[in-house]
Amino acid sequence: MELRLLRSFIAVAEIQNFGAAAKSLSMTQSALTKQIQVLERQTGNTLFARGRHGASLTPAGQLFLAEAIDLVRRSDALAQRMRRVAAGAEGVLNVGFGMSAIDIAPRAVADFRTKHPAIDIRLEDMSSSAQFAAIRNRTLSIGFVRLPAPLDIATRAIRRDMLALAVPAGEAAPEPDRESLRMWLDARPLIRLLAARGPGIAAQTSELFSDLGCTPTVLSETSDLLTVLALVAAGAGSSIVPASASGIVPDGVQLIPIDLNSSAWSIGTAWLLGSEDPLIPLFLQSVEALGGRTWRITPREHEVSPAR
Repeated sequence: MELRLLRSFIAVAEIQNFGAAAKSLSMTQSALTKQIQVLERQTGNTLFARGRHGASLTPAGQLFLAEAIDLVRRSDALAQRMRRVAAGAEGVLNVGFGMSAIDIAPRAVADFRTKHPAIDIRLEDMSSSAQFAAIRNRTLSIGFVRLPAPLDIATRAIRRDMLALAVPAGEAAPEPDRESLRMWLDARPLIRLLAARGPGIAAQTSELFSDLGCTPTVLSETSDLLTVLALVAAGAGSSIVPASASGIVPDGVQLIPIDLNSSAWSIGTAWLLGSEDPLIPLFLQSVEALGGRTWRITPREHEVSPAR
């Protein structure tokens, strides 16, 4: 049942005259009559009682009018909403992030929500590999991931991150040179994040240990970065965490970035290659508004800051 036929039917029902309705629709009366006849065949009912004074609705026509008006209004509302979605004024944006983006991802989401309050934006904590899978099956719109990414994923690098020692305040910490780090870490029991919770961090940590030639042991393992830092603050032991976690480090923890090639990696935004989702460019604007394209880790200052 075509919408144009329903619109013609509604026009006749409202004006109650075929000639006047045809004129309002910019068509001939005979063409309008044929359209109403098509509708009557489709519905199996006579919709109008035609007389010298015009056209009045039959009981079946009155029932059909209410449904026709509802369908046309819903169609128009849907078309308007889809135009808003295409213009980036409405929709849903699912954003993923890992531990290395624990500082910038929430801020980018907050900036986006302020600028586009009609868009439903959701933030989910997940590993880079899980984000790539979710982007492919379209349950995730865009994510903050470790680079490089698979070839079917489009990316934009935003900064470098590196590992850092998290040491209880007041405890002697090593100098950041290779030999001091090797001696301090070798055979030292560390509080570790579960590899399944942070596979990228676990792989980077293993690469660092291999490069330094040291073999720390495991004091305890937990599935949450905040818990790791809380245990360090409580004096339970030391750990290795992303330097970008500086923004959530509690009192009682000293953070010493490890400025070595084996300790560093790139972070970027990622989305499905060829995606035409209009919300993705809008979100990238929020990332860039925070200096997301050129953020860097500053080891000596032990903080994350935008590059000048």
